[in-house]
Amino acid sequence: MNVFFRILNSFGTGENGRSWILVLEDQLSDDIGPLSREDPQGLGAVFIESHWKLKRRPYHKQKIAFHLLNLRHFALEQAKRGVAVRYQTTPEPLRETLKPLIRELGSLRVMEPAELEVRQDLDPLVKRGLVTFIPHEGWLTSRHDFEEGAGKEPPWRMDTFYRFVRKHTGILMEGPRPMGGKYSFDTENRNPWKGNPCPTQEFRFPPHPIKTEVVTLVESKFADHPGTLHPEFLPGTKQDALRQWRWAKTHCLPHFGPYEDAMAEKEQTLFHTRMAALLNIHRLLPWRVIKDVEAIKLPLASKEGFIRQVLGWREFVRHVHQATDGFRNHFPKADVPGHAGYNKWVRPKWKASRHVPDLDGGAAPSFLGAMNPLPAAFWGTASGLHCLDQVIGQVWEHGYSHHITRLMILANIATLLDVSPRELTDWFWMAYVDAFDWVVEPNVLAMGTFGTGPFMTTKPYISGAAYIHRMSDFCTGCAFNPKTNCPITNLYWAFLERHKKQLQSNPRLMLPLRNLQKRGPATIRKDRQIFTMVRRELEKSTSLTPAHLLLFE
Repeated sequence: MNVFFRILNSFGTGENGRSWILVLEDQLSDDIGPLSREDPQGLGAVFIESHWKLKRRPYHKQKIAFHLLNLRHFALEQAKRGVAVRYQTTPEPLRETLKPLIRELGSLRVMEPAELEVRQDLDPLVKRGLVTFIPHEGWLTSRHDFEEGAGKEPPWRMDTFYRFVRKHTGILMEGPRPMGGKYSFDTENRNPWKGNPCPTQEFRFPPHPIKTEVVTLVESKFADHPGTLHPEFLPGTKQDALRQWRWAKTHCLPHFGPYEDAMAEKEQTLFHTRMAALLNIHRLLPWRVIKDVEAIKLPLASKEGFIRQVLGWREFVRHVHQATDGFRNHFPKADVPGHAGYNKWVRPKWKASRHVPDLDGGAAPSFLGAMNPLPAAFWGTASGLHCLDQVIGQVWEHGYSHHITRLMILANIATLLDVSPRELTDWFWMAYVDAFDWVVEPNVLAMGTFGTGPFMTTKPYISGAAYIHRMSDFCTGCAFNPKTNCPITNLYWAFLERHKKQLQSNPRLMLPLRNLQKRGPATIRKDRQIFTMVRRELEKSTSLTPAHLLLFE
């Protein structure tokens, strides 16, 4: 018997006369829901470790380990409190695994998961009354709040919703007015980082027998999945989560605001807290994190910048995703989950879980008609674009990069290459430890690629080399010069030229579209040719060099 089950069985808690709940991976807190207020001696909790779900896409090994480790530790924490725990590992979907358990234990209550794929999996049981959804108390706002703050129908805007929630909750407010006289200090949080202040080394977690067991399991059962495992960066217990948050408050938040948008080759995290994964499984509760940030002494720009991410954007994207059935109510959908080119570019091939017909592959919008496949560079083949190669290397090493590298390096370059929004979304979903459908689909389908058009964002978030050079040090190690021959700049202008008909009515793009016309026919033709060449070479797994551009001189 392995370590986890030996410890779990040692509690010897009786099961008779208990009211049973199902605990899913986005609700690992006993400060919310039935676990927070019902007598542990009268409760039973079912935990399902579905390897079918984990094999549905070629998820990063660090992501799989993070979820298994926290699920197992939370189960033990509840058993220690006196809750009767049934923990089952299975190669099947939730619906199949739960049927015999429900016959034995009776119907189950569960806090409604934000993850649409999980709701779809449970839907047959919910319709039969075998599983009952109750409100998920980890969220800060309700559907009513969303509709009152952002409106009942799209287009939706985060800043409108954020202002409403600030007023409604009183967070960072002085009476009816926002602290500091404005709701957002985003314009003040755009400093490049030049080496000072010096970031603290990333927080590390001690070894633990259960962690060792989980890592061994992932390396053996999920050997055909991508990514590197780093046990030292895996929090598992409630105390681990609290220790990381204490570290983040001391070492990250004082400098977070001004350098929120900065990027650095040797500093993957800079002053970002890396708390998203723990917040998304509710190991840390958003309301508690916000109260802490309100209370500690910090520059207002750092306070507001962090709180906007948690109270504003995080709540907003969850509501948009739920209100639109993951965008399926408005856009076509993929029939099956995609692998974002993994089986094309990586060996050995990943073996998918068996397909369940009523579980689709997610919405597949493409406002600009982008349909190109993701190039091999996103799976670790050198592209010759130093910024892209460095960030992708970080992602496959750690399952993480901060939100500006996600948006302005990875999504930016993929968008400039007309990569399919669905394929890029699947890649982010697989690659990042903190990605769930409710957060990754709005972030990539909408914000990262403008795949949903003006549905919930106002413009494509794209740039040429000048922005990357200004906000990072990536260009220093690159063969291309951002001022003279970086092809990312040509990709930017070629993108605007290709899509100018769809974008010409967008007021936020009037200036760049005017500047496009100033480039003249010969330069516009060169931009187009370089776009075609870059796309072709990357699809052949070729690493770009300045010599590739000599043909266009």
